Amino acid sequence: MKKVIFLITVLVMSITVFSQNKSFYDFKVKTIEGKDFDLSSLKGKKVLIVNVASKCGLTPQYKQLQELYEKYGPEKFVIIGFPANNFGSQEPGSNEEIKEFCSLNYGVTFPMMAKVSVKGEDIDPLYAWLTEKSGNGKQDAGVTWNFQKFMIDENGNWIAFAEPKVNPFDKSIISWIEK
Repeated sequence: MKKVIFLITVLVMSITVFSQNKSFYDFKVKTIEGKDFDLSSLKGKKVLIVNVASKCGLTPQYKQLQELYEKYGPEKFVIIGFPANNFGSQEPGSNEEIKEFCSLNYGVTFPMMAKVSVKGEDIDPLYAWLTEKSGNGKQDAGVTWNFQKFMIDENGNWIAFAEPKVNPFDKSIISWIEK
């Protein structure tokens, strides 16, 4: 009887833990235009997720991100920008203002999502998954500044992250895309 109770307890705990673990593809986000965007639509593509800001010393990375997208995307690789105002109030604009800034100044054509919080108590659920080992299954990787990059493989697995100052054309990112 003790063995049966033990096995049932293990089974229930396993189901509970399994049901709490989300996949990258389980998330839905909002585009910068306010439309629903299901991340499962990216199955089969490598995804580079970047928290962006318009008034940051790293803002010129938009240019390299766009060049990277033009070179490798959008068939098997996509970049997704998530504006965030978590660091030094460097993204104060509305979604409409951000979209206009990106288009006029950098010709951004990769998908941009609605502004989110990438840390703190109001962290977006996707960013909680990206930054916490308990979600992504790999490691804790708290966002330290604007333009931190997260690499998701074509199967939705969290692969790695690159610090904000890492150039989008860094060898670590290019070798991952080309692999």
